[in-house]
Amino acid sequence: MGWPLRMFQEEGYYFVTSRCFQGRLLLRPSAEVNEVVGGVLARAVQQSAGTIRLYAFTFASNHFHLLVWARGAALAGFMQYLRTNLSKKVGKLVDWSGGFWERRYSAEPVLDDTALVGRLRYVLAHGVKEGLVQRSAEWPGLTCLPQLLGPARRVFQWFNWTKRWSKRGSEDMADEGRFAQEWAEPVELELARLPCWERLKEEQRQRAVRGMVEQVEAKARTRGTPVLGARAVKAQHPHTRPEHLKRSPRPLGHASTRQALKELREQYRAFVAAFREAAARWRRGDFLACFPPFAFPPRVAPAQVL
Repeated sequence: MGWPLRMFQEEGYYFVTSRCFQGRLLLRPSAEVNEVVGGVLARAVQQSAGTIRLYAFTFASNHFHLLVWARGAALAGFMQYLRTNLSKKVGKLVDWSGGFWERRYSAEPVLDDTALVGRLRYVLAHGVKEGLVQRSAEWPGLTCLPQLLGPARRVFQWFNWTKRWSKRGSEDMADEGRFAQEWAEPVELELARLPCWERLKEEQRQRAVRGMVEQVEAKARTRGTPVLGARAVKAQHPHTRPEHLKRSPRPLGHASTRQALKELREQYRAFVAAFREAAARWRRGDFLACFPPFAFPPRVAPAQVL
């Protein structure tokens, strides 16, 4: 069974999720992992040259969430760069050489301001709603919460392995590891402001974020279940495979009204029909077949025209 076709807008907001292979804890928080992840994420945003804006993020032990704005199909290149570098660099840190990601990432359109705020609340709830920590600020992994409650910019280290490779064989490279400071370059990660909050003053935005966090924590307390704790989270082995994984259908998109979701569904059906028609012509050797905007032609080689 193939993957569902991915439909990109000319520009739009997306809630992105990617999970580690078999749900293993390959992103388990540590000071080293957080620094590497932050550097890769910052570098990926920087490399996007303005075609990606980052609003929120959180990295769990076995998956991550991003809330982004993207132009056209820029999200595809951004995610390829992000996931490839995370698998190589974090994989090296946790001594994992196999496949790092379980499946391709999901990118669900977020259609209105209310849904954007809802997705932000979902990101901020991580760790608390799962019973891993009591307070959002206690989550030991990389999260956007400090940047939402303080300066929007944060500096991480990007470990430039290309620079290291260029010096292979030289005396200066002797005994230098992949994460040595010689290869580290500072890179800034900046959060964009939610469009519905642009007119708010900084104090008002921070108050809104604190209000969300307080609601999340209050709801978690009503369950009365024991909390694992940050220390226990960091003590888990990154190769651990959970016995049970939460699996649920990924929604087509996020919106505050049924009408908006209905329109998105109709738009997606039209996109799929147009893509399939163009793909059929492509396979028959009609290289002038017109695919929908921001769609990628099939990878299979078209049949030769006799």
